[in-house]
Amino acid sequence: MTKRIMLIILLFTGLAVKAQHNPDDQVMSDNWDVIGSVDFKIVKDSEMFPVYNANIKKFANKPFELEGYIVPIKDGMKQTKFMLSTLPINQCFYCGKNGVPIMVMVEMAEPIKFTYQTITVKGTLKLSTGNAMDNPPISLVAAKSI
Repeated sequence: MTKRIMLIILLFTGLAVKAQHNPDDQVMSDNWDVIGSVDFKIVKDSEMFPVYNANIKKFANKPFELEGYIVPIKDGMKQTKFMLSTLPINQCFYCGKNGVPIMVMVEMAEPIKFTYQTITVKGTLKLSTGNAMDNPPISLVAAKSI
């Protein structure tokens, strides 16, 4: 169930709804703009496929850096696989009142300690063409904290 919820959140990467949040908390950068440019093609209720433009494709399989907030997908103070968001976890849509923030899946080379502060990670940007209902469309793999 949690996996399904997290994947649904990720589906809306390019469809983020403007939400009521503290604008000072939101991380904005050129790299997040690249991530947010992804569109989705809905085939049916259980199938949604990412549509990547040339701007994001040029970064595929190359080092990519993002600053953001950890949104854990498993319990624990040390995280190796988590979502990285432009908004803090307390401002995410499934926690209450806000819209869907832009997020990517991050797979760390080594565990990182959970924090409510922003982190900056650098890893290889991977773009999946599969059904976004089953697999995260955008991920940073072999990421390291910088």
